[in-house]
Amino acid sequence: MKNIFFILLIALTITNCKNSDTKEIAQAQTEETQHDDDEIHINENQFKSAKMELGTLSKQEFPEIIKVTGMVDVPPQSKAVITSYYAGNVKTSNLLIGDKVSKGQALVTIANPEFVDMQQSFLEISEQLTYLKTEYNRQKTLFDEKITSQKNYLKAKSDYDRQKARFNGLRKKLQMININPSSVQQGNISSTITLYSPISGYVTKVNVSKGTYVSPQDIVLEIVNTDHVHIELTAFEKDVLHIKKGQKINFKIPEASSEVFEAEVHLVGTAIDENTRTVKVHGHLHDEKKNTFAVGMFVDAAIETTSKQAFALPEDAVIENGEEFVVLLLDTNEKNYAFKTMEVKIGKKSNGFVEILSKNIQPTDKILIKGGFSLIDSEGGGGHSH
Repeated sequence: MKNIFFILLIALTITNCKNSDTKEIAQAQTEETQHDDDEIHINENQFKSAKMELGTLSKQEFPEIIKVTGMVDVPPQSKAVITSYYAGNVKTSNLLIGDKVSKGQALVTIANPEFVDMQQSFLEISEQLTYLKTEYNRQKTLFDEKITSQKNYLKAKSDYDRQKARFNGLRKKLQMININPSSVQQGNISSTITLYSPISGYVTKVNVSKGTYVSPQDIVLEIVNTDHVHIELTAFEKDVLHIKKGQKINFKIPEASSEVFEAEVHLVGTAIDENTRTVKVHGHLHDEKKNTFAVGMFVDAAIETTSKQAFALPEDAVIENGEEFVVLLLDTNEKNYAFKTMEVKIGKKSNGFVEILSKNIQPTDKILIKGGFSLIDSEGGGGHSH
């Protein structure tokens, strides 16, 4: 009987010891996993493996911005509208939109019987002029020697001057339609004229084809040289006094790319449009050769005027969390890192920094400036890592 009692006593003692150990382990585990719900905890290895970084508020320059819109354009001398001085039918037209042309290159030929008549008249007047010049010189000599009357001399001079004026006028007309007067005087008469390109560039409009009848007011082709593109912006009257030559312009082509390009204010208009109350602002690109903009592209731009200094954090430090913005403020890093989620109010953005308007962050506070996105869960609350 004594033996049985002794065995039971030993078994009870062992059971009590096991229960005590289990309670201690559970209590330790509970203490280890208890954290403030507003804090996020990570260890040193997690911090390093995620390449996280700490930083503080710093003073940064934030420019005042004037938002404007406009378009890509070229100087007037880089555009050419091709027309004909005389009507006619297109005989040859081989160019397409986008074709590159050189200055002086033949573009279109136009046929019209009037061109033949004009050259015949010029040739006839040229031949008459030779005779009239000879007669004028003869009458002048006779008049100087008092052999002929002044009346005969003046008539010869008048006939010569009149035909000379007609000759020079027709010669000028032929030159304007690209017919060589000297070639006509040698008997070479053509029924067509050729339109040449006054600039080098690219064909942007073609309004004719073979056989098309064109009038002097019709636009045959348009050519644009894109070697010197600029941006032509429209600023509202209230902003004009703040815009000066040399100010920086950041602009995008929203329909083509999200890339931001740089330019600067070159000219500010001095007259306000009475209907729109706006002024034109002419901007020069920093690198014209690097970009291949098409003339007419729509531009969204921001002109940087004055600037101010303000406390800021890198953009990666500020996390959008639902309808608010938060940062992760370091609470302690004695053993592991503990971060508090803190809501902040932000202002302007510039050069990778965002202005911090909130006063609840001090310049000495350490902020997680890199890697914070992975620590904020999808619901915008704090997550816990171990």
